[in-house]
Parts: sequence; structure tokens; C-alpha cells
Amino acid sequence: MADGVIRVDTAAGTVTLDGLTLPCTIGKGGVKAAADKREGDGATPLGTWPIRTVLLRPDRVVSALAPAVPWRWIRPGDGWSDDGADPAYNRPVSLPHGPSHERLWRDDQAYDVIIVLGHNDAPPVPGLGSAIFFHQWVPGADGQPKPTEGCIAVSPESMRAVLPLLRVGMVVEII
Repeated sequence: MADGVIRVDTAAGTVTLDGLTLPCTIGKGGVKAAADKREGDGATPLGTWPIRTVLLRPDRVVSALAPAVPWRWIRPGDGWSDDGADPAYNRPVSLPHGPSHERLWRDDQAYDVIIVLGHNDAPPVPGLGSAIFFHQWVPGADGQPKPTEGCIAVSPESMRAVLPLLRVGMVVEII
């Protein structure tokens, strides 16, 4: 996109970049101002967040889809700390990891592609939200995408359209 912004219109349920408008889902807790975001509230934080890196699952994503931003393959032992008392809060961790964490290697498709957003990470403030990602959605029993725990999610097909458009310096604007 010319201005380097991926726009997430939470009211419309869309992600727009480079002339594409794609359906998305957001957190089950709706949206909140970043200052009001709390760990576990299920809300998607409003604001503009830099893309930090991309994590790809090697047994489900081909290397030809690797974006032009920093990226790496995830491994079965990768996690992300969501425990505010953990010195590694809102950071990647290796499993096993004693404090509360999210496992990145999942049975569903959600984390086959993870675009890590720079929310509450410079430095992380315990309790103000962790693991705010842009990832793939997971269909519910009715076939409709399930809301996330605070992330932005799109279909796997949409994510494969997004990956080659990513560039260093891009941001995700959640409105």
C-alpha cells in the first residue's frame, strides 16, 4: 500500500491494503482504547501498531509465501508469555515454560501465519495485553469465523494474499 498502512475497520469487519478489502474478525470483547486494554479482556486495542515480524508454520506454509519483512519458522516448542508477573511477559518463550503462556504450534490453522504487532512491547507493561497478532481465523461449528482473544484474523486465503504485500515499515491501524 502506498502509505504503508493496513487499515482494520472494526465496525465494518474489514482489512484494507493495496486495493484489497478483506473480511476480518476481531476480539470477542470488541474494541478498546489501548490505554484501557487489559490482559484477558478479549478486546482488540485501537491504535496504530508496527509490524514487528512474521512467524510461519513450516509444515503448513510454503517458503514461497515468505514476506519481505523479518520472519522465521515456528517450532513445536514456541510459545508467547501472557503472565504479567513473568519477566518475559508479551515476549516469545521456549516451552516448557512455567508461567502462563500461549502455545504457538496449534492444531487449528490460527497460528499457521502470525503477523506480530507492536502492541505493548516497547517495553511491555504487565497486564496491558499480550500477543496481539494479525493471524488466520478459525471457523466455528456453524462455519463462520470465531472471534479472537483480541487479535485481528482473516481467512487463510486472505492471509496468503496479504503476505506478499507486507513491507518493512508497514503498520496496522485499528479503528
